[in-house]
Amino acid sequence: MIKTGEQHIRSLQDGRQIYLNGGIVKDATTHPAFRNAIASVGKLYDFQSRPANRDLMTYQTDGVQRANRIWQLPESYADLIERRQALEAWTELHGGFLGRAPDHVASCIAGMYMGREVFEEYDKERAAALAGYYLHARDNELYLTYVIINPQADRSKAAHEQADEFLTAGVVDEDSTGLTIRGAKMLATGGIMANEVFVTCIQPLQPGDEKYAVSFAVPMNAPGLKILSRKSYEQHAPNIYDNPLAHRFDENDAVLYFDDVKVPWERVFINQDTRMCMKQFHDTPAHIYQNYQAQIRLMVKMRFLLGIAKRITDTNGITHFPQVRETLGNLAAEAVIVDSLVHAMEAKGEQRGRYFLPDRHTLYAAQVITQQLYPRMMTTLRDLAGGGMIMLPSSVADFANPEMRRIINKTQKSPASDSEARVKFFKLAWDAVGSEFASRHTQYEMFYAGATFVTKGHSFRTFDWDRCAGMVDQMLDSYSLDDELSHLQPAAA
Repeated sequence: MIKTGEQHIRSLQDGRQIYLNGGIVKDATTHPAFRNAIASVGKLYDFQSRPANRDLMTYQTDGVQRANRIWQLPESYADLIERRQALEAWTELHGGFLGRAPDHVASCIAGMYMGREVFEEYDKERAAALAGYYLHARDNELYLTYVIINPQADRSKAAHEQADEFLTAGVVDEDSTGLTIRGAKMLATGGIMANEVFVTCIQPLQPGDEKYAVSFAVPMNAPGLKILSRKSYEQHAPNIYDNPLAHRFDENDAVLYFDDVKVPWERVFINQDTRMCMKQFHDTPAHIYQNYQAQIRLMVKMRFLLGIAKRITDTNGITHFPQVRETLGNLAAEAVIVDSLVHAMEAKGEQRGRYFLPDRHTLYAAQVITQQLYPRMMTTLRDLAGGGMIMLPSSVADFANPEMRRIINKTQKSPASDSEARVKFFKLAWDAVGSEFASRHTQYEMFYAGATFVTKGHSFRTFDWDRCAGMVDQMLDSYSLDDELSHLQPAAA
């Protein structure tokens, strides 16, 4: 059976501890801060469960069982394309605004499973735990989030040097049944809508940080796990007309606090090993696959934003202006850069044993470019819209007042639509570009892959510098000073 939206929503009614606005949320699936985003995730599962989408969204894992392609382990270029097409179709349902939809962390865990020999070299029991967890998550269609960043606190100090020894989540006890974890991790994007959380550290750890160098997974309702939600944009967007994106796609971010959470050994993949924490991402395909998924999502999101740009100029009647067509042409070129890089990752991919991987450096080049591209696109959309996204009716309720509606119909003019359609569109445009929800997305796209020096470091580290240097050497070797001197005529006496 393929998971449905109703099944996923029901699975979240599990007693998890969510803290919001000074209290505890008893049921996120019905709470006005979270229910619409959860329903949007439910629609993803409903989409995959339709018979017409069976081959697009699922694959055969054995003679009988089928699973969502987010768990697929591509063994060829063709497999990789099939998987990407499924992710692309899913992303189109939310326009790329669910940055931590179920396909993201599934891609990470699948990548670790593809490189499980790295875990076997480290510890065969931990490798068996990872392999077992991948199969468990796949076969039970778990929606996973992750927390892989430590609380910022004093960033000049290592985790073990902070004033509070357990500010960062670390091992406080270990026994025959597993680990006990105490402390905080961030940012559990999508965590309120997820079934389980993968907990580890992607940041470099220092000598002395061993207790924080763990890798494990627990359910979101694990005893002692506290979910501290940020402000809900959905809760402040009570109707779909005024905030069509925030109302449905605020995936939420949260700090997770582990108040002596017990993690059984079968869910522990790394135990207090700083070197292995880095290897799990970079010596396996995990980092490639999770960020390849992110670029697929961004590719779809750029198409959506390009649609916003063109609709702005059509609505304002300026598409025929030469300078506007130049701007739109540049935006189109930038969107195609992202699209082309995704396809280039696939075309330049390579076999790693049994599995086929997207090209690593093309991926990191895409991250460097898109971190700069997204905020620039937001600025361009603001330039195109001018005041059109600001001078709008205060809310949908204004249309219920006959006198206000008459004035709205008179003042909200467009050569491309009536006043109601104009207001409806610019409400959407503002929610994509300028609202608090939109601002969070700009921040997310700029930093979800890490600070810019980190992504540029990945690009530097994975580029084929030797090939370039070889071309320079070949050119230098094609001539010499002695050859040139031998051709000179002796100087006159």
